[in-house]
Amino acid sequence: MVTIITGTTNKPMSSDQLKNYFQTRNELTGYLYIGYPIIGTVNGAYPIDALWISPEKGLVVFNLVEGRDVEGYEDAQDDCANKMEAKLKGYKQLTQRRKLCVEIHVITFAPTLTRLPKFDEYYPLCNENTLDATIENLSWDDSHFYEDLVSVLQAISTIRKGKKKREIINPESKGAKLRFLEDSIANLDNRQSRAVIETVDGVQRIRGLAGSGKTIVLALKAAYLHAQHPEWKIAITFNTRSLKGQLHQLINTFYIEQTSEEPDWDNMQIIHAWGAAGGGERNGMYYTFCATNNVEYNDYMTARNKYGMSDPFGEVCNKALHEASSAKALFDVILIDEAQDFSPSFLRLCYEMLNEPKRLVYAYDELQNLRSQSLPSPEIIFGNLPNGTPRVKFSAVEDGAAQQDIILEKCYRNSRPALVTAHALGFGIYRKPSEPKGSGLVQMFDQNSLWHDIGYEVAEGALEDGKHVVLQRTMQSSPEFLEKHSSIDDLIVFQCFDTPEQQNEWVAQQIKMNLENDELRPDDIIVINPDPLTTKRAVAPIRSTLYQLGIDSHTAGVDTAPDVFFANNNDSVAFTGIYRAKGNEAAMVYIINAQDCYDSFFDMAKIRNQLFTAITRSKAWVRVLGVGKNMRGLIGEYKKVKEHQFTLDFIYPTQAQRNHMNVVNRDMSEAEKSKVRKNKGNLANLISELENGQIYLEDLGEDQIARLRSLLQKED
Repeated sequence: MVTIITGTTNKPMSSDQLKNYFQTRNELTGYLYIGYPIIGTVNGAYPIDALWISPEKGLVVFNLVEGRDVEGYEDAQDDCANKMEAKLKGYKQLTQRRKLCVEIHVITFAPTLTRLPKFDEYYPLCNENTLDATIENLSWDDSHFYEDLVSVLQAISTIRKGKKKREIINPESKGAKLRFLEDSIANLDNRQSRAVIETVDGVQRIRGLAGSGKTIVLALKAAYLHAQHPEWKIAITFNTRSLKGQLHQLINTFYIEQTSEEPDWDNMQIIHAWGAAGGGERNGMYYTFCATNNVEYNDYMTARNKYGMSDPFGEVCNKALHEASSAKALFDVILIDEAQDFSPSFLRLCYEMLNEPKRLVYAYDELQNLRSQSLPSPEIIFGNLPNGTPRVKFSAVEDGAAQQDIILEKCYRNSRPALVTAHALGFGIYRKPSEPKGSGLVQMFDQNSLWHDIGYEVAEGALEDGKHVVLQRTMQSSPEFLEKHSSIDDLIVFQCFDTPEQQNEWVAQQIKMNLENDELRPDDIIVINPDPLTTKRAVAPIRSTLYQLGIDSHTAGVDTAPDVFFANNNDSVAFTGIYRAKGNEAAMVYIINAQDCYDSFFDMAKIRNQLFTAITRSKAWVRVLGVGKNMRGLIGEYKKVKEHQFTLDFIYPTQAQRNHMNVVNRDMSEAEKSKVRKNKGNLANLISELENGQIYLEDLGEDQIARLRSLLQKED
């Protein structure tokens, strides 16, 4: 059976006819690509209409004809064959001396052409009735090159390779190990490649863990669509400003790699979600919507004063949507990265800015909001039509059709031990309960099936409410090479210090050793302080020590432009708070003051998510550091993770327990926190006065006592 991967094409009718043909020929095998690959030439991008890779037939390129005009088709076949041969000869594994060991066949397929000229075996021209016979005549003598051919064509980019060549002296150094890791994940896997190519005329969702390649897939998808349709207006938008430089580099590199040209940055916009007046780098999707639809724009401070801290951006987007009587369409495609950071109202705002057929692609991390599915279903996000039917509805997957919902389950950044540790701490799997009967869990998926979606399997027990379960990562979702390069005790280090000064000195000396002995570069290192409000002050002593040691460093977004995370020349160590760290990665990650993520009267889920996010920035080694009693508590939880062989062993909470967790550990605004503190103080005073006999229960009134008793019984 042939696996069909459907990209974008300007020849939809003949593409569908070709797909239908292969769907009814179960005896044929291999891969059929529609709208792929794009070959870079001296004259720019050369898109291939369709390509079939077969172990029996070799490589078959289809030139598709929508109508009946086939004039000059022989020249088109020659041109196509020559360009494909030149592309494949660049891969040593497909050649012997000067000979390409792949048989390249070219067929012109014109399904509506009823009268065909006399058959020419050198320049086959066929319709649906003659395609069988044409394919039957094809053969390939060197079929043992098939796997290499598939690998070459599925590896649509080597964009994951390191930014520059590593000079290695010691083959056992961390730098040598990192070079091996970068080479091992240089190519996208098959699922990621499909996510780049497969194009939906409508809404498409891409889900996956941190490190599964969502940002790379989204950037490459934007570049692929731009190469296929240079006239389209395409926007890629995001929340974390330091992602802008990374997106620009990814798109530019891939576009040049595929087309030998620079992108047209007038038609390909990398634009922040919010934005402000002033144009250029200050522009944003929300600001553009307000300006073009003549509705009031609110900056961050105005929005926060109006709506509070919980979700000011979501509120202003919702307000703009209600005030725009008829939104103007500005783009042909919009791609949204970090969609978990946005309210549904922003996704709806982007949807309204699209021309039909409203191609919207949004990618998000299932675990950025650990408590439940990060975003509602598309049916809920985009609402209903006047007749009550959903504006957006995901259909069942059909053979040959592009997938609307793509899950990237394989994690290429974090090793299995690091990822399981991050999950265990983020959920509070091994956290000591505050009450003898209680659970230490901080948060949990409402949909337990999401554990399978993100690459876990049940090792013991049952993944059901109230049941004991042991979850482990699968070999497919956490490749073994990510952890085999170093021992567990080098991959992950938890360390407690007596004072902040000891912690700071240790980090500075370790960074010095990383650069001088371990053959790491400054841009291989990130130092993260989880609390963004204290970061500038907290990192200052370490940076001062590094300066004395002759090591350059910077605080991202403070010493650099807001859109820059790593220094332009990559010779400076990056320090950051957790929000700017999101979307970025480094080989060695130091997390300082981790004790702040152990416990909190308020926002427990939030601070645990900060620790989870910080750990998952590491693509090789992570150091979790802190001071005092709370840090020792975190170390106790990590020891439990190790004792359980990096599995998650717990009782899956019931719906009632999850609801309780969501209330107790919820994020609260400052006003809500102040109200709770005040009422808690009032309650403590009331209890004290009742105990001391200063007031009596009868003073409270029967109705109030009954209501209080009812609430307490409900909690039991």
